[in-house]
Amino acid sequence: MIVVAGEALIDLVVTAEGQRAVPGGSPANVAVTLARLDQPVRLLARLATDDYGRQLVEHLSANRVDLEWAVRAQEPTSVAVATLNAGGQASYEFRLAGAADWQWTPQELPELAGSPAIALHTGSLALALAPGAEALEGLLARERRRDGLTVSIDLNLRPSIVTDRAGEQERVRRQIRLAHLVKASDEDLAWLYPDRSVADVMTEWRAAGVSCAVVTRGGEGAWLLAPDGSLHEEPAVRTTVVDTVGAGDSFTGGLLAALADLDALGDRPADRLAAVTPQQWGTVLRQAATVAALTCGRRGADPPRRSEVAARLTPAS
Repeated sequence: MIVVAGEALIDLVVTAEGQRAVPGGSPANVAVTLARLDQPVRLLARLATDDYGRQLVEHLSANRVDLEWAVRAQEPTSVAVATLNAGGQASYEFRLAGAADWQWTPQELPELAGSPAIALHTGSLALALAPGAEALEGLLARERRRDGLTVSIDLNLRPSIVTDRAGEQERVRRQIRLAHLVKASDEDLAWLYPDRSVADVMTEWRAAGVSCAVVTRGGEGAWLLAPDGSLHEEPAVRTTVVDTVGAGDSFTGGLLAALADLDALGDRPADRLAAVTPQQWGTVLRQAATVAALTCGRRGADPPRRSEVAARLTPAS
């Protein structure tokens, strides 16, 4: 199974027609995407016992996300207000003070050695907000040293919340060294490194020990720097955009699911990723881009199921 660690929150989606409360949070969205792509997935999250928390539990359980390691927390649920413009692009305002997601203690985190986990994925605010970020970073460091599974990070930066660019540069520099796979958006990198090219950053990550670096570029597609130093480019899949909520998370889920299908996740992670062929990297990127496009074609963070992705990837006869 793939273990996903991090926040599960409520998105209050605001449009011209009003607002609605829907389950969200980048790691939770990745977990749901993986489950809909028929990958066994367990979410390591702190879920509140309030009404929003119960809504999250119902949503995750209905999507076959394993909650065995989830912590039932007394703190309130985090809320993100997502305001959509006329083009469906989302901007976010967060209500996070004292919320459940950020209160991890080392004692709440499981021992993954001996478990069926083949990968540990995290990122977004879970790796940025104290005090829980320190505990999760410790888990990543332990798993990187153990070399028993693939460690994956999606930066998914939130400059409106964590505004200290220099501090974020140092955090990212420290945390990417713990990962075998790192994914970011071009918007993440434009804010984090305003004077550097994407290619320069990806090359630096590879030198720091990252086996595979992926950068999504919205409507321009995605780049992937493979373990052998080759750069793979995949165009965006054409779609009618309803909104972009959860698009990056579904791309990540599609990427991890494709790698799992290739048996490229698990122990000796660097060796497994190095064994992926150039043709297979193309397949991985196409699946991830297709999953993201299908998500953009519907309202909210509503990733597709495996059959929908397969139908889109299969050429018409």
